Amino acid sequence: MAMSNPTLPLESAAASARGQVRITAIKAMQPKQGATLIKVETDAGVCGYGPCGEPGPLARAAIAGLAGPRLPHLGLIGKDPLAIQVHYHNMFYAYPQRGRQVRVLSGIDIALWDLAGKLLGQPVSRLLGGNFRTEIPLYSHCAGGDFLSRDAWRERAQQLKADPHGFKAYKIDIHHALGAHMQEYIPSLGPQDVRKVQRAYSLAREALGDDVDIIVHCHAELDLPSAIRVAEAVEPIKPLFYEDPIAPAYSEAWLALRRTTRLPIMTGENIELPEGALPFIQNQAVDCLQPDLINSGGITGTKIIADIAALYRIPVCLHNVSGYVLNMASQQWSAAIFNCPMMECTRNAGHAPEAAGNLPVIKDGRMVVSSLPGLGVELDQDYLKVHRAEGEPWWGA
Repeated sequence: MAMSNPTLPLESAAASARGQVRITAIKAMQPKQGATLIKVETDAGVCGYGPCGEPGPLARAAIAGLAGPRLPHLGLIGKDPLAIQVHYHNMFYAYPQRGRQVRVLSGIDIALWDLAGKLLGQPVSRLLGGNFRTEIPLYSHCAGGDFLSRDAWRERAQQLKADPHGFKAYKIDIHHALGAHMQEYIPSLGPQDVRKVQRAYSLAREALGDDVDIIVHCHAELDLPSAIRVAEAVEPIKPLFYEDPIAPAYSEAWLALRRTTRLPIMTGENIELPEGALPFIQNQAVDCLQPDLINSGGITGTKIIADIAALYRIPVCLHNVSGYVLNMASQQWSAAIFNCPMMECTRNAGHAPEAAGNLPVIKDGRMVVSSLPGLGVELDQDYLKVHRAEGEPWWGA
């Protein structure tokens, strides 16, 4: 079922500009490092950019499918770029697009918001309704290694506390405690495994102290009984969140886990569109949702998730690990969402060689929200041209 929000400030801000600009092309280009970029071009010479979670060839195939022979009237070429609600419906619902296409179409949606901001001379956060905050509290990531050594934790804690960005919360991955690879499925944990987990997080709390929050970070490795045992093992450290302990799709297993623990449970980076989040919200199965703009329908779809979650007083914190453009999009979205207390951020977010200017500014564990039009993205096209993925055409040329 399609969902829309006709009250977005974009609608009134764009009223006088409707019909004056047309989309002329949608392109994709994959850099050597970081997410594939989507570019929406117009006959006004203004372009919008968005991140995409798929390789360049797949992104271009999905873009071509939008204007394919089967349903050409759903394509965006020749359309008004400011009609974002219409484009969102046509991309995701008029002809159902699921799976990997979502990660491409979400990038187009983000690029349309960037384009709208540039055309209207407003940052995206204002077009989303205005800023609830001008700085976004962040949580970042702890390095791996030996998680069962007190000395290793002391050294690791010193490095984290010395980080110049001043992060006050870190994700600590459970797979290091288990001696497993990230996202390697662990069917069931025995008592010795659980004791390793307990020791690892106890040492983390001891080394980091009470001034740094800890997120017990899983990647859906655990079955339900093991997830319950891990929750019991880490409860003494009072984690900020217990993230993604079981398979990401909604099931009654989430409710079973919720009934057995007092830990705040978080999930959502793999949620696909608002309907993927809806059962988690309606059943109050988690304490916090963590959608990703690339996976959840772009800025438009993820705002719908946040609006529904707000009715249930459920917070939403964006998953954000994919580079410069996603950082800038995530900060604009987070600034304008009432029920968004924090945002994920990599420790190297301030390093973006593809940026010609306006890098993310992080201080005291907070990201400063850009006031430039659109997403505030300033891309160095010369750098991107030199640093394309092998065999990747320049913007599809």
